[in-house]
Amino acid sequence: MLKHRVATAAVGVPLIVLAIWFGDPWFTVLIAAAALAGTYEFYRMAGLDRREPLIYLGLLWALALVLSPHYRNYDVLPAVITAAMLISLLCLLRRPSREKAFRNWAWVIAGALYVGWMLGYWLNLRGLEDGRSWVFLAMLTTFANDTGAFFVGRAMGRHQLAPAISAAKTREGAIGGLVCAILGAVVIATTLNVIAAFTFAYWQIVLLGILVSLSAQLGDLVESLLKRTMGVKESGDLLPGHGGILDRFDSLIFVGAVVYYYVTWVV
Repeated sequence: MLKHRVATAAVGVPLIVLAIWFGDPWFTVLIAAAALAGTYEFYRMAGLDRREPLIYLGLLWALALVLSPHYRNYDVLPAVITAAMLISLLCLLRRPSREKAFRNWAWVIAGALYVGWMLGYWLNLRGLEDGRSWVFLAMLTTFANDTGAFFVGRAMGRHQLAPAISAAKTREGAIGGLVCAILGAVVIATTLNVIAAFTFAYWQIVLLGILVSLSAQLGDLVESLLKRTMGVKESGDLLPGHGGILDRFDSLIFVGAVVYYYVTWVV
């Protein structure tokens, strides 16, 4: 499993780095593809049958939400949300079978918001001044957190972090992830300063490393809770050694929003 995990990362990380570096349309395509795949995995975990028409409406809505940073200035977003709500409820009313109808509708709405809307913040972040550097910093720091939590947890994990949610996550792993996130953020920011003239204050980068680690671990726990609730081990099998898209991108779901507001409100 570890061998597959490393092999997947060796292919995936360079592709992500290139997409961030060259920007649109490649970065938008990357995030949109992750949102669509992640939303579909969410629906499958929720037990929605692929023949359920609401699934495809939810996927379209997730795509519209993740792309919203590109048309928010035109005030289209409220219309997209309103149309999705009305169309989905009309579909609900026209269904001959009412069994689990409202439950399925709620899961469809939740998946589009949880995956599509939240991942859209990465496009918001990329659109800021020095957006490329901020995305590099946020995403690579998240990977540093995940790597530190994984290896420290395997080597030293003794005390469960949240036994009711995940038996595999430990306090030692969480601390290892936090330390690696802080160190990784400082190293990455310093490197960006050399190659891209990225200016910053070190206290801001240390604080960002802490926020990224906490947000990433929260995202990981939320997805673990979803999987436990639905009785599945992994969200999918698209990425060897990692599972599905949500298994790999769960820690990124909240990070994009947190870093975006950190940059716009604090930095």
